[in-house]
Amino acid sequence: MIRLIDTHAHLDFPQFDADRQEVISRAQEAGVETIVNAGAGLEASQAGVALSETYPQVYAAVGVHPHEAKTLNKDVLEELRALARHPKVVAIGEIGLDYYRDLSPRPVQRQAFQQQLALARELGKPIIVHDREAHEDVMNMLRRWIREGDQPVGVMHCFSGDLAMAQEVIEMGFYISIPGPVTFTNARRLPELVRALPLERLLIETDCPYLTPHPHRGKRNEPAYVRLVAEAMARIREIPLEQVAHITTANARALFGLEAPGAT
Repeated sequence: MIRLIDTHAHLDFPQFDADRQEVISRAQEAGVETIVNAGAGLEASQAGVALSETYPQVYAAVGVHPHEAKTLNKDVLEELRALARHPKVVAIGEIGLDYYRDLSPRPVQRQAFQQQLALARELGKPIIVHDREAHEDVMNMLRRWIREGDQPVGVMHCFSGDLAMAQEVIEMGFYISIPGPVTFTNARRLPELVRALPLERLLIETDCPYLTPHPHRGKRNEPAYVRLVAEAMARIREIPLEQVAHITTANARALFGLEAPGAT
């Protein structure tokens, strides 16, 4: 039986308001045993925790996305600290830098990232890192964070760097998460990374409702489609789907401290 973990979803987003239960049911039918819902701000983090209380297979990460970095103040950080102590919160995220859209000023993004890195260390939680066209600053901040002390590390979500960057973050202890565009016929870099990197350091994700894989490209993404990512990785590496599923699921369980369903 294929068991998969979607390590990055946004089921709290309004795109799922009309059929959230059906979406989660389809994920189960596709073999998705667990979904990690990533926080994109305080309200989104609160909603993700509420979803984790409603659906046994949903876990939450809490954090302020770089787009919302200007909203992170002392009170919001305290709210995140409290939320992060919930038993179904498995990470701080998604956090990082986004120099593509620049929806918050870059110095504000860096400050928010630093504050949430410190929060993750304080609470002993792994991080989910968003990095879009900000590789140099993200890497410099992560290098400092790693040097400053022992803590669970995390995952580079929707990784967009090159092979050298991937190898460095893996040496730091991070996982690399592979999203839906690996299935695109014109994809080049992601398939190269899937071939070159150790499967033991890879995760799979949807980032739903975004980044919908082929053949559903252009439509809303959902956790069931993470199976298409795993199938593409199996084709690229020329190994059985069961092997990709087994190893990436074990990786996600190890990173986020998840027990297999039915485990005691």
